[in-house]
Amino acid sequence: MRFLLAILALILAPAAFAQKTEQAVFAGGCFWCMESDMQGLPGVISVESGYTGGAERHPKYKDVARQQTGHYESVRVTFDPAKMTYEQLLTRFWPLIDPTDDGGQFCDRGRSYLPAIFVTPDQKAAAQASKQKIIASGRVNGEVKVPILPLGEFWPAEEEHRNFAKRNADYYAAYRRGCQRDVILRQVWKPVS
Repeated sequence: MRFLLAILALILAPAAFAQKTEQAVFAGGCFWCMESDMQGLPGVISVESGYTGGAERHPKYKDVARQQTGHYESVRVTFDPAKMTYEQLLTRFWPLIDPTDDGGQFCDRGRSYLPAIFVTPDQKAAAQASKQKIIASGRVNGEVKVPILPLGEFWPAEEEHRNFAKRNADYYAAYRRGCQRDVILRQVWKPVS
């Protein structure tokens, strides 16, 4: 009997220690930048570039970038809620975008580059509270125009767009500088006092 219990314990042990993960989906302009900025945050397990918010199935980058699909460039963040809660992840998301720009983000213009928070029904209240907290904080120079939208299908981006900043560091750095992403973020966000 002890032998059977020992075998049963070995079989069930990995399930008992399996890491519980959650996912969040954000749009913030170029998904290369969002992916790079969110990778390495405490509790973040993975960040995947992709598309969501449109009706077209299996969208392709060239069509999304040309505003032909209704999709947003977005990232799906898989995280460990024991190390970073969804609410904490939202707090990290906001300063990565220009929440006052409803025409795109930085040098990327059009619907596919708009910022948005895509939510499940369980995430909606936290996302709305986070947005209200940002508005009430007075940290943003302008009106916060980021919609909170229901999460539909998330379509992973093509392989060449995944981990782009790591695989193409020089090109990515030049792109980010050229778009003045960091300069604009410093202008939009007031320092925390």
